[in-house]
Amino acid sequence: MTDLHSFIAGLPKAELHVHHVGSASPRIVAELAARHPDSKVPTDPDALADYFTFTDFAHFIEVYLSVVDLVRTPEDVRLLTYEVARDMARQNIRYAELTITPYSSTRRGIDERAFMAAIEDARKAAEAELGVVLRWCFDIPGEAGLEAAEETARLAVELHPEGLVSFGLGGPEIGVPRPQFKPYFDRARAAGLRSVPHAGETTGPETVWDALNELGAERIGHGTSSVKDPALLAHLAEHRIALEVCPTSNIATRAVERLEDHPIKRMVEAGVLVTINSDDPPMFGTDLNNEYAVAARLLDLDERGLAALAKNAVEASFLDETGKARLREEIDTYTEQWLSA
Repeated sequence: MTDLHSFIAGLPKAELHVHHVGSASPRIVAELAARHPDSKVPTDPDALADYFTFTDFAHFIEVYLSVVDLVRTPEDVRLLTYEVARDMARQNIRYAELTITPYSSTRRGIDERAFMAAIEDARKAAEAELGVVLRWCFDIPGEAGLEAAEETARLAVELHPEGLVSFGLGGPEIGVPRPQFKPYFDRARAAGLRSVPHAGETTGPETVWDALNELGAERIGHGTSSVKDPALLAHLAEHRIALEVCPTSNIATRAVERLEDHPIKRMVEAGVLVTINSDDPPMFGTDLNNEYAVAARLLDLDERGLAALAKNAVEASFLDETGKARLREEIDTYTEQWLSA
């Protein structure tokens, strides 16, 4: 695996399922916690490893929201966004669709236009200075209900920052049925945004069907339980509806008990377009390079197999066709040079 780890580290990559606040490194979380000492989040980066040990999905959401509460000013937003891009650049991530939950910030008092300006300023700086192309997915925090859905749809449709490409739905699935969000997804899709809800992570395949049939999903966040329904797998494969798979996340939140039980191999064997992602990487003690190494073990991949996996993410992305062609070529060139060396 040593050679494969080195190959992965240099492999140009795209990431499609990674959360804005959930990507804050321990250094940044500690810095934000020090700025806001009324928070219960530790200010010692070393103590965050224990803080980010989750008993179940509900506990993960509780901890996640405590970190969300650290982002209180436009300056916090800009710092977080740019530093996330810096961490991506270190991993040779060339393109990422970062899931942002604007409702969590605007309801805490950050001016909505200042919020948009902060993420856009960071996006432009990241591309110019770090070579990382960022795009946004605005997602509804499902636990906050229809008020949050209305506000997220309004912010997406009315303000529509330049980098915004898609509309999502995150948070807990149990007790948060997907169909109730249909009107908000309809509005977002009518405004040209693509549909990428989470589904089938902690609930069964019926939630994935609801995301497809009610929300017009073009990709599925997680979709872990899809393997329980052969008809669903066949539908996903036939229509090239990608699954955004996050192996370490699924173990950390107890959506999957053991890594060796992860259903990714069954997804691939069914012909589903699978992409590899890190979800909330520092919270789960991982990064995208590590997730590719995990996928290599679970799928028994060599360098060409990993390159093909990287190109899956390019295919499933909402990058323009010119950008896709450029990134595919970069992946192929890197792979051939590596193998010839």
